Order: sequence, then structure tokens, then C-alpha cells
Amino acid sequence: MHKPRAEMIAQTRAKLVAAARQAFGTAGYADASMDDFTSAVGLTRGALYHHFGDKKGLLEAVIAEIDAEMDARLLAVSSRSQSQWQGFVDECTAYLEMALEPEIQRIVLRDGPSVLGDPATWPNQNKCILSMSANLKRLSADGIIRPGDPEALARLLNGALLHAASWIANSPEPEATSRRAVEGIKDLLNGLLRFPVATPANASGC
Repeated sequence: MHKPRAEMIAQTRAKLVAAARQAFGTAGYADASMDDFTSAVGLTRGALYHHFGDKKGLLEAVIAEIDAEMDARLLAVSSRSQSQWQGFVDECTAYLEMALEPEIQRIVLRDGPSVLGDPATWPNQNKCILSMSANLKRLSADGIIRPGDPEALARLLNGALLHAASWIANSPEPEATSRRAVEGIKDLLNGLLRFPVATPANASGC
């Protein structure tokens, strides 16, 4: 019994994305051979062109898949937090911590911007901005953060997170850079609170 055409197309696309993801994550985008990763799954370069246009289109599909997985992980992180505010902070810091993962570093934070341009212009960013804006609007309505333009704040925070993640991924000391970035974003977020949490320095009046 033949499989429905839509199912066959979905399976072919999934095979190509999986093969490309493996190749991009190990060899890198520039050195990944299209012939090698298509033949590895029993497909041809023609199948790649038919479904994704070119190697760049395949990279976009791989990044979209990884991004969706990152979103799911971040939602899981915030769902375990003890408060709405802590969930927001935890999502931001978890995103930065993901920049230490080799696959995300290489595909999303290095090759992605090199091939596809500024991540702030990628299609998924609109969804990120809308989600963050909604969170900030709720936090403001609940009196947790000071009143402000939620979209403007979301765009500024999103830009800071993107830049910090790139800083981590391209740093010669990513672990140390990650710690600095996480502490920095916590300080930045603390400034949004209606009643900021006192740090040891300002608690002593310094």
C-alpha cells in the first residue's frame, strides 16, 4: 500500500533536515558536502533543490527546527519557576546558557548569521518579540515591573539576548563569558522591577 503523497514529502524533508543538521553540526555549513549528506539518507541533490531550493534554504529549515526545540525547552524552564517574574528571568538566562551547546553555537549562532544575516531579521524573531511583549505586558499589569512600552522593552531585551548569545558562542572562553552574560542580564532585568531586588552593594548603602 502506497503512502499518501503528503506523508512521503514530509518524510523526505525530515530525512534531509536530519542529515543536514548532523553535517552542519559536525563539519560546519561551509564544509558540509551536499552530496555526502543526501546520499547518506538515500536521496539526491535534486531532492534537496526540490524541497529547499538550495543549501541555504536547508540551513534555514535546520535552524527553524532547532529554534522550535529551544522554544519548547524554554517553556519547560519557565513552567517550573515559582513565580511569573522568576519564569521570565529563568527563560532569559536559560537562553544564554544554551549558547554553550556545541550544536547551537555552530549552526545557530555562528553559521546562521554568517549565511542568513542578522538574526534580528529572521522570521522567528517576530514570534519572539510578540511572546516577550505579552509577558512584559502581564508583568506590568500585575504591578511587578514598572509601566513601559512592552514592545519597545521586548525589542531591546531581545537584542541584548541575541548579542550576548553571539558573544558567548564566539568567545575564546565561553564558560566565563556565559557567567558574565547571565549576571549582566539579571542586573538588566532587575532594573525593570517596580521594587528592584537589593544587591549586596546597594543594600549596604554604597
